[in-house]
Amino acid sequence: MGWLDALRGFAAVVVALFHLSPAVLGMDVHRAILPVFDLGRYGVFLFFLVSGYVIPMSLERHGSLRKFWVGRLFRIYPAYLTTIVLILGLVALDLLTVNQGLKSETATGLLGHMTMLHEFLGMRGLIWPFWTLAYEMLFYLVVAGLFVWGLHRFSAYWAGGLALVALVVGSRLPDAFVGHRVADRRTLAVVVLVSFVAMVAAYLSGRRPLVMFAGVVGIEFLALPLVNGHATKWTTASGSWQAILMLSLLFAGTVIYRMHHGQIDRRLGAGALGVVLVALMVTNYLYTGRERDLVVWSTAGLAVAATFAAGFALRHRPMPKALTWLGEVSYSVYLLHMVLLYVLQELVPADMRGGPVGRAGFGLLFWACTLLAAWLCYRFVEKPGQALGRKVQDLLQQRLGPDTEPPVPAPRAETAVEGPTVVLPQVGAGSH
Repeated sequence: MGWLDALRGFAAVVVALFHLSPAVLGMDVHRAILPVFDLGRYGVFLFFLVSGYVIPMSLERHGSLRKFWVGRLFRIYPAYLTTIVLILGLVALDLLTVNQGLKSETATGLLGHMTMLHEFLGMRGLIWPFWTLAYEMLFYLVVAGLFVWGLHRFSAYWAGGLALVALVVGSRLPDAFVGHRVADRRTLAVVVLVSFVAMVAAYLSGRRPLVMFAGVVGIEFLALPLVNGHATKWTTASGSWQAILMLSLLFAGTVIYRMHHGQIDRRLGAGALGVVLVALMVTNYLYTGRERDLVVWSTAGLAVAATFAAGFALRHRPMPKALTWLGEVSYSVYLLHMVLLYVLQELVPADMRGGPVGRAGFGLLFWACTLLAAWLCYRFVEKPGQALGRKVQDLLQQRLGPDTEPPVPAPRAETAVEGPTVVLPQVGAGSH
């Protein structure tokens, strides 16, 4: 899957370039480009599409919810927690500041960061790029729930349906059904944390009644973006309709995965992808009336579609090692680049960052620090974390035995688009 690593690495570079561009190109040039093409939005959309493709593949390859969750937790939390510790250390040194919303609602912010779902609690992340982690985690929870009940086979309907909800009735969705008051947000944070821990514990136990109940709760987490997508001014999404639109993009990645492996009809999949793309392009304009939104979201959406299509078309060819390496360290690049940018802007005097030479030098310094820090984090945090996760999987398998089968069979790919037929686990196969 070198092409997916390459896309992931490219997306990480794009997001980092977006945040770096004011310092290198100058704020005037950055602002002139933004109304036409939003590089950051493009990079995040590409990340979402890749995640939507990879996550169901990871879950269904083994058919084990226990392996999936242990793998996910030990894949994402070590680097995430390391970044948080680094940020708090820099705050203590007065090199970074904490968002005002987190200062005023520390308890809610802390609880939200524990689950990565702070975005749906009305809390800004310790650094802004954390907002995408909330959508990734929500996707994990929902997809796991759908898998338990055999509803994951309907990816095209989930992708297209969510996009249509955003497009047609999005303006009628409440933005802060639970979130108008500080006490409400704190209570919701507690409920979300308890539900999250209970769900993961149920999946790890492998006991069918608990797993089935956890699946229901996971699907119910769809309520967060549906009715609480913009709980406060600190939330990144402009409204619940936009939060749902983001989630539909993740499901669009899953549709591509199923089309690739012959698990759904191509016409159905293409129709769903078309609905998502159209919704992505026009929904914001319909609700804001700003022509700029139509241009920015359209250019980003079309560019992402073209980029993913190009990567898919080249999937059989060897990928440049630089891109696949960037794919390996992309998570650390994404987490750390903004932190390093803030710190470097504090440490490097403004007069040394001015002029073409100063800006170019600052850009090179930023990339040297970012890539080095990302490699160190990957080598000494991410990889050991993943290795520990595999040990935990083996230990749980020995102590608790194999997972329980999901109550509904997973889909079977009868006619693969290419290569060998992909057969996913069936009930009674002893793979769950």
